[in-house]
Amino acid sequence: MSERGKVTRRDMLRNAGVVGAAAAVPGLLPIATVTAQAIPYKQLTAAEGKLLEAIVDRLIPADTSGPGALEAGVVRYIDGALADALSTSRAAYTAGLAALDRYANATRGKPFADLAPRDQDSVLIDCETGAATGFTGSSAQFFGMLLNHTRQGMFGDPHYGGNQNFVGWDLLGYPGVRVGVSAADQSALEAGKLAPVRRSAYDYGGFHQDSDETTHGR
Repeated sequence: MSERGKVTRRDMLRNAGVVGAAAAVPGLLPIATVTAQAIPYKQLTAAEGKLLEAIVDRLIPADTSGPGALEAGVVRYIDGALADALSTSRAAYTAGLAALDRYANATRGKPFADLAPRDQDSVLIDCETGAATGFTGSSAQFFGMLLNHTRQGMFGDPHYGGNQNFVGWDLLGYPGVRVGVSAADQSALEAGKLAPVRRSAYDYGGFHQDSDETTHGR
C-alpha cells in the first residue's frame, strides 16, 4: 500500500508490468462483457460481490488517468474465474471476505463497504501488513491473493471478463495483441505513436484454447 493508504496506479503498473497485460489465465472460460453489475454473480453471493466491489475500487480506483478496477469488471472476472481456473480459491474468498468485514466492523464501527474511503484504506493496510485479526491464516496472505487476482482482472486479456473496454491496457499504454509487427509499426512504436489494437488474443484465428481446457475448465 502507498503512504496515502492505497495501492496507487503507479504502484500497480510497477508491480504488474506490461508483460502481465497480455497474460491469459489457463483454463478459464470466456465471459461476455457486461455492464456494471447488470447480471447477478454466479459464484459470489450478493453480499460478497458488493464487498469485493468496494475493495477493488480502493485497490485501483478511477482517477484522472482513467477508469479503475470496478469499471474494468475485475469482480466479474474473479466471479467467473472462481468457477474455473481459480476454483481452489473459492473457500479462501468466503472466509477472507467475511473476516475482512468483521474486522472492519470491530475496529472502525461499520461494514467495509459503508466506511469512508480513508477508513477503507486503513483496513486494507492492516490486511496487507498482516495486522488484521480474525483471518484463517494471515490477513496478508488473503490480501496478496486478492491483489494478484485484481491485477489479473485489470490487465489480463478481456476474453476472460475483466479489462472491459481495454481500460487496463490503455492505462499501461499497451498497444494490444498483434500477430505481426511491420517496420512501420516498429517505427510508430518507437515514436510512441502506435495505434492500439482493440482485439483480444482470441479474436485471432491462430490463437485458441486447447479443446480439452475449454471442455473441462482446466
